[in-house]
This record gives sequence, C-alpha cells and structure tokens, in this order.
Amino acid sequence: MSTVAVTDATFDAEVRKSDVPVVVDFWAEWCGPCRQIGPALEELSNEYAGKVKIVKINVDENPESPALLGVRGIPALFLFKDGQVVSNKVGAAPKAALASWIAGAI
Repeated sequence: MSTVAVTDATFDAEVRKSDVPVVVDFWAEWCGPCRQIGPALEELSNEYAGKVKIVKINVDENPESPALLGVRGIPALFLFKDGQVVSNKVGAAPKAALASWIAGAI
C-alpha cells in the first residue's frame, strides 16, 4: 500500500477515524527535505501495510490541518493512534530512523 494523499476535507476520515495508527507527513512541493524522505515513506508504507497507514498532506494546498496542529516547519511527521497525536518529529531523517520512530510509537 502506498502513501495516501489527504486534504483538509478528508483529514478527519482518513486520520482521526482510522482503525490503524496513521503517520501524517506535512510537506510541500518546494521543500527539498520533504522530497528527500518521500521514497523512504513510500517503502515504509508498503512494509507496514495493514498495521500503519502513511498519508501525505500538502501544506500549501491544505493550510487548515497543519494550522490546527501547530505545524511551523516541514517536513513534519505526526503519528496518530486512536484519533490522537502520540508522537511527532520535524525534519528529514533516514529510513531506518523513521522506521524506528514509527515502531516505537505504535
């Protein structure tokens, strides 16, 4: 399963009401570090299929959701479990570090 594009309109349904933990990647097209972690998140999405959903939300096209969560810098990753934020991190990281962060939070 690859990453899922989410909008402000679909955020609650895809993230807060998900029956599995969700990693939300707040990103933008112009953000180099965001593009850098994209392939790792795609791979992790496949590796965690059925256990964790990984979604991406473009902050330029969807300003409401990042504002509600206080996102100030991107890439910003938030891990939701049972509709609540259980962990978050800002900035790019290698795939192994992202996998370790996800595994430690679920």
